[in-house]
Formats: sequence, structure tokens, C-alpha cells
Amino acid sequence: MAPSLLFNPAKLPPSEALQLAQQAPVVLQGSSSPSETVDQWATFENLLLACLRTGDDEAAAKCMDQLEARFGPDNERVMALRGLLSEAQAENNGELEAVLKQYDAILEGNSTNLVGHDRLRQLFPDRRFANPPCLRLQPITKRRIALLRSMGRVSDAATALVQLLDFSPTDAEAWSELSDLYFTQGLYSQAIYALEEVLLLSPNAWNIHARLGEVQYMAATTSGSGGGSQQKYLAEALKRFARSIELCDDYLRGYYGLKLVTTRLLKEQAKQAKQTDDGEFTLPDPKTIERLDELATAKLSEIVRHSTLKDRGWRGYDEREVAAARELLSQNGIER
Repeated sequence: MAPSLLFNPAKLPPSEALQLAQQAPVVLQGSSSPSETVDQWATFENLLLACLRTGDDEAAAKCMDQLEARFGPDNERVMALRGLLSEAQAENNGELEAVLKQYDAILEGNSTNLVGHDRLRQLFPDRRFANPPCLRLQPITKRRIALLRSMGRVSDAATALVQLLDFSPTDAEAWSELSDLYFTQGLYSQAIYALEEVLLLSPNAWNIHARLGEVQYMAATTSGSGGGSQQKYLAEALKRFARSIELCDDYLRGYYGLKLVTTRLLKEQAKQAKQTDDGEFTLPDPKTIERLDELATAKLSEIVRHSTLKDRGWRGYDEREVAAARELLSQNGIER
């Protein structure tokens, strides 16, 4: 299926993002139509993002002009997109610092308002007040955080995210980003906590269950994890991966993680028998783990085989993930 400009192109493969960006002349030429629809402006925004991904700054700037003319330069989303365009056009750290200062200038007058809003919430906990400026300017706040991270200021980005979550604790995207920031610093317990917050908000998100399993598996494999702690993380990872494929029975990353965990557990059966009696966590019996391992192996083999042959209905998998699954099967002596 051809990519569509009605959907965010951020996670598309480079070749498909390029296909979208190449539509810029036609889309921009038709922008003078008197009719207006919601899809039209979604198209301009996604085209802008696709053009930025492929280095077509000129077309991206034209899309930006269209959005700015329609919604005004003071619209929060427009300001965030304008900042993103400036980031893409920056040629050195100095220019990125200038963009960061622009974000700070927009948000600068909000600190006093935030204190007042927080005080009102403390005095009248049962009343509801309008969103503080940091929430109304959330697109700019998030762009600032993303820029801090891209500049290597990970600690500052994490601090800014925590401040945002103080006022918007139901922002699943922010919790997920915070988890990733902690993960990159090797702070696995904090990363796990943040992902658990995401699942409180989206309990059926199979990709988040799998991601939580991945972080728990990484925590189990670090040198600082003791025997009992390691087995606890593995047991939790097994549960998360199993839940992921229960919610989505063709999710490659879920089966991949399940295969990793069951393979490791089957190699350490003697240890797990000694370390599952403390009441803190429970591992399935070896036969159940073997069945889960067989299930993961069979499904990964099926996905790799059909994806390699490009069979109808099996073309949505990321090629890199399919290659990783093929390599994992090969390491376990399974040829597909």
C-alpha cells in the first residue's frame, strides 16, 4: 500500500518518506483551491515533516507558510512546527542554541502563571481550572525537550519532562519519552516505572508491553543485577512479552522478546528452581517455558518466511526487525 499524507510520516522507511516528499509540487500547486478541509491541513503538516526528513527545506518552508497563513503565527502548533523547521535548517550548535533561546523566550513568561495555577489547585483541590500556559504551549515545550536531547543535554531534557508531567500526568507520550531518556542513561528501574505509567493510561498497548519487556530484559542482563533480581526481571519480561502477543498475535517484537527470554530461562533452569521461592515473583514451570519457546520460534519462522517472500498480507514488517529475527533463529540453529 502506498504511503498517505494523511498519516504522520515519522516512522516510515526512508524510501516511503521520499515518495511523500516528492508529492510536494503537486500538493503545493493545488493549495490555492477555495475549498478547505481538515485533511487538507493534515496533508500540509505531514508533507512538511516528510520534506524535512528528506532534506527538501525549500518545500518544507512553503508548507510552513501555508499553515502559518491559515492558522496564524501565534498558534501553538504552528510555532512548534516553525521551530522544527529552524532546527532542521540550523548548520551548527550555535544556531541550535539560538532556536533553544527562542523556545525559552516563548515560555519565559509562564513560570509565574504556573506557580499561581499550582497554588490554586492546592487551595481548591475539588475545583477545575483552565490549563496553565505550559499545557497550552505543550507543542513548544515538547519541541524544546526534543532539542535538548538532540544536543546531548539528556539530563536537562529529563528534568523538563518531569516538570511537564507534574502538570500533565496523563500524557502517555511524555511518560514514554521519559522512559527512553532514563533507558539511555542505564537507569532501568526509573525507565520501567515510567513505562508502567504509560500502561496505566493505555493498558492494551501491545507495543508498550513489549517495550517494557525489553527494558526488563536489559535490566536482567546488566552486570549489577544479582541472582534474585535478575530472575525477577526475567519473570516480568516473560509476562510482558506474553501479554504483548496476546493483544496482537502477529507482533514481531513481542515474539522476538519472548524467544530471547525463554531461551535464557531454559539455559538457567537450575538457578530458577532455587530462586523462585521467595514469594516476590513466580516463573512458570519448565514445560510451560518450553511451550512458549516453541510458540515464539514457530511464529518468528512464519513471519520471516512470508516477509522474505513478500507474500500478500505480510509486507508491513520493518526489514531490519525481520533481519534481526532471522539472525536470532540462526543463532539457535533454526534455518529459515
